[in-house]
Amino acid sequence: MEDLTQEEWVEKLENDDNAVVLDVRTNAEVAEGIIPNAIHLDFYLGDEFVDELDELDKDKNYYVYCRSGNRSHKACEIMEELGFTNAYNLEGGILQWVGDIVDLE
Repeated sequence: MEDLTQEEWVEKLENDDNAVVLDVRTNAEVAEGIIPNAIHLDFYLGDEFVDELDELDKDKNYYVYCRSGNRSHKACEIMEELGFTNAYNLEGGILQWVGDIVDLE
């Protein structure tokens, strides 16, 4: 698990052909917009969240974000415990994101 600045996160993501972007915010937060191509798993679902994480391909590289970087940091720690080898937390979360955001509506 690694905490990355936005610049580091984007640079690593752009050069990674094995990348998955993971949004761990709530449904209400996601309704405000999501980073393009991200998959969504709500951190606050507790055990269900952990079960859904555990079903993901552990050989992929996960670029994880939330609103401010706290939940995504914790999500990366959980992923590490589940056997994921590459999980990257976006420091500052989507609040500090200056890249593209798509509206899901």
